Amino acid sequence: MINAVTALEHLRTGNQRFAAGLRSPATLLSHAQRAELAAGQEPFAVILGCSDSRVPAEIVFDQGLGDLFVIRVAGNIVAPSQVGSVEFAVAQFGTRLVVVLGHSQCGAVCATVEQLQRPTGDQSRNIRSIVDRIRPSVEGLLATELRHQPEALMQQAVRANVRASVNHLRHGSELIEELIEHDGLLIVGAEYSLATGIVDFFTGVPETG
Repeated sequence: MINAVTALEHLRTGNQRFAAGLRSPATLLSHAQRAELAAGQEPFAVILGCSDSRVPAEIVFDQGLGDLFVIRVAGNIVAPSQVGSVEFAVAQFGTRLVVVLGHSQCGAVCATVEQLQRPTGDQSRNIRSIVDRIRPSVEGLLATELRHQPEALMQQAVRANVRASVNHLRHGSELIEELIEHDGLLIVGAEYSLATGIVDFFTGVPETG
């Protein structure tokens, strides 16, 4: 299994291809390759992303079957099932890169901001459970001047939510903490731009040079 830094570079270059309207021939499986994958998988990265239909991780990173272990949930939140899914991948497959992938104009984050600004009681308890997990990471922003700047508020809220999910994964599991400390596991946060197709890795990325 490749290390976290190499895996991150694979994702960067794949996203560059996607944003440029290109595609690697390696992402197109032959019948023989599909048969090989039926016997087992070795994903080089775990992606915890949003369920938004416009942000399919395999496509935006130009990867094929078997390359990514993808967990999708509205608002890229971290609940016990997401932690367990990450634990499974890093322990079972030896994957050493985890990316929390948020995106611009995230509906779940927008719903949380709206609920904080104009509370209503008509949300289902299931939707409210998502909002409640996003709430702590964004409500502090409403105490700043950003509350008067809706576009900037949303931009900062999306990134604050990603950072919160990254932090939760880093410190919400003894197994994950152990692998970070002793076995090269890296957890980073990123934001996908719906407008440009570009993924910006903005938190937890190791310095180079």
